[in-house]
Amino acid sequence: MKRALFLLVAVCLVACASPRPTALPTFDPGVDTEAWARIPAGEFLFGPHRERVRVDYTYEMMVTPVTNAHYARYLNQALADGKVKIVNHQIVGAYPGDRFTGRRHEKKIEAGDKLHLAIGDSDLRLIYDGKSFSVKSGYENHPVVAITWFGAKAYCEYYGWRLPSEIEWEKAARGTDGRAYPWGNDIAKNQANAYNSGDPFERGVGAQGDTTPVGFYNGKTYAGYTTRDGRSPYGLYDMAGNVWQWTNDVYEGMHYRFMRGGSKQNYAYDLRVWSRNSAEPDYYGPSVGFRCMRTTASP
Repeated sequence: MKRALFLLVAVCLVACASPRPTALPTFDPGVDTEAWARIPAGEFLFGPHRERVRVDYTYEMMVTPVTNAHYARYLNQALADGKVKIVNHQIVGAYPGDRFTGRRHEKKIEAGDKLHLAIGDSDLRLIYDGKSFSVKSGYENHPVVAITWFGAKAYCEYYGWRLPSEIEWEKAARGTDGRAYPWGNDIAKNQANAYNSGDPFERGVGAQGDTTPVGFYNGKTYAGYTTRDGRSPYGLYDMAGNVWQWTNDVYEGMHYRFMRGGSKQNYAYDLRVWSRNSAEPDYYGPSVGFRCMRTTASP
């Protein structure tokens, strides 16, 4: 269910749903939404204090967040396969539960069916006609939103992948030189989809705007709006802004799940690669999405 996010950093999230443009702009950034980027094994500088951390294996990350088109395709497959089901206008799926330690404020998450998404939610860009899922027109290559941590995890695992850990996510976002943003140490207004970025998806809807197509900030010009290339050192798009991204870690004694990357509703300085956000795993909202990772053979 929707509920307030628990913030571990000073971030600006608007609790209400974002207004939608009356006429959604349609742009094709020309980015391959099926592509993966290779992240080599080795050390990198982690966190705001640039702690030296080592990842001992090579892995791959999706070049873009999971899109609405991706998730609609998955839902139709997973429903047909019996991996998820519809109960009371919700997509739910089995989860094995978390180890409960009984620490103060910790909530017990038991085994059972868990919420993945709420059909018909105002923030969801997916449509269910009683037989199959499709995407609201114009949102096909926008990042999927209004998906819980359970729903993000289930998507990745359905294809034999998983959500990235916080360490894996951050290395993919910043490379090895300790930069603050995926592209360097400074941020320009037209470098990522953040609060008051001025992109065409803010026109008529206010500074918190809407999601942009994945890979939109790639140096191209759209309707007179010139973007800067926002890719990470490994070629990943949208590692800063657009949508928060769920990560895989389940920490002992804590039922919250963590997100990285900032969103369209955050100020630019909150898009730094070490910024974190958290929520209970059944949270869903208009500025939260995800991407998947997969391991590869070490070089």
